Amino acid sequence: MHPMHIGRYTFTLLLLLSPSALAWRPWLPHAPNTTTPSPSDPLGVSKKYEGSSEFVHLRYHMGPVLTANITVHTIWYGHWPVPHKRTIRAFLRSVSASEPPHPSVSGWWRTVRLYTDQTGSNVTRTVHLGEEKNDRFYSHGRSLTRLSIQSVIRSAITARTRPLPINPKSGLYLLLTSVDVRVQDFCGQVCGFHYFTFPSIVGYTLPYAWVGNSGTQCPGVCAYPFAVPDYIPGLKPYAPPNGDVGVEGMVSVIGHEIAELASNPLVNAWYAGQDPSFPTEIADLCEGIYGTGGGGSYTGQLMDGRRGVKYNLNGVGGRRFLVQWIWNPILNYCSGPNAIDQ
Repeated sequence: MHPMHIGRYTFTLLLLLSPSALAWRPWLPHAPNTTTPSPSDPLGVSKKYEGSSEFVHLRYHMGPVLTANITVHTIWYGHWPVPHKRTIRAFLRSVSASEPPHPSVSGWWRTVRLYTDQTGSNVTRTVHLGEEKNDRFYSHGRSLTRLSIQSVIRSAITARTRPLPINPKSGLYLLLTSVDVRVQDFCGQVCGFHYFTFPSIVGYTLPYAWVGNSGTQCPGVCAYPFAVPDYIPGLKPYAPPNGDVGVEGMVSVIGHEIAELASNPLVNAWYAGQDPSFPTEIADLCEGIYGTGGGGSYTGQLMDGRRGVKYNLNGVGGRRFLVQWIWNPILNYCSGPNAIDQ
């Protein structure tokens, strides 16, 4: 059933009981997975591996992908230092930029562009940075649920002053919560998720993503490898290329979420598994993989910068980022522009 025709109660039940496309946390709260894949969970618990496609059945389910030029409208919820905003804006601007040296963020996006709709049209190459909304007074409190996240978006598009544009066809609404905001399931289950807004709450069906700053709440979970989980003793964290551990972790999660939004905006396009309420999407298949040989607790081969910085992508203005890879539907394994064997 199309989301426009589902009532408020059904929407609420769906959101609370079926966390579709809630996406990503790079590490689970125990030792790296060694579970043998089973028919019910063909990728095992962690789904972290780079090469074999034997157990991957990524399929197209005939829904739309984002073929029109994407405009990302950002909602900054809570207190956001200017340097942190600049880092995230630079990453978003880098997605379509052509000038950064190889390997680049735009080169990483080329893997996302391999996904098509039923007409054969590819995901767009163009991602614009759109209007922004600052919610510095925590309009819905410092503790958000999945439903109140949609209410924050509604407030942003209906604000009396400078409301965000309403663009159901090519708008992508990115809600970013500051380090002092708690969100339902944050750290325990997810670092970010994407879905679409419910007309019964927001008034429109809009693709959106939420990503939280884990800097003080769970950096070892959501900002790895710039922070290290307690269950991996003796491993030193990498120095963040842009100076802040929490924001550095957010960049990779943002990349994860916008890649999945572009290829599965209404949760009926590209995913693996039989249940659309629990899809395994194009970035889920590459959790924790940033370079050749990645998997388990190893990020893969990365590039070295000054002062111990590790990165795998170049962005605008000389910025460097570390962003997880994406499943390549042509090669049938995880891929990125910094690969040394592809």
